[in-house]
Amino acid sequence: MGKDWDAVATAINTRLAELDLTQRELSERSGVSTATLRQLQNNYEPRRRSPRLLAAISEALRWPPDRLAQVLEGEAPEDEGGLRADVVRLRQEVAELRERLVALEEKQV
Repeated sequence: MGKDWDAVATAINTRLAELDLTQRELSERSGVSTATLRQLQNNYEPRRRSPRLLAAISEALRWPPDRLAQVLEGEAPEDEGGLRADVVRLRQEVAELRERLVALEEKQV
């Protein structure tokens, strides 16, 4: 099986959304330039990347170091039990609670 850089791009973008991280924050956490991250996120100029680069990004995304390498090879396990859907639902609930808290605080002022 060939290298699946589209899957890597999707994995990075999805995980950034799940963690509510920006590209700049990921760059700071991983030590990878924003230009390189942009190329990976958009599957622009796909080429061989060092295992250390993929590991640094994986760890910055709170995954095991070999996660993106597995995605690239088509070997990454799917999230079990709908974990991704649970994260999205929880993020929505937190946002709603935050809005309610702001409204309550404004009433008290």
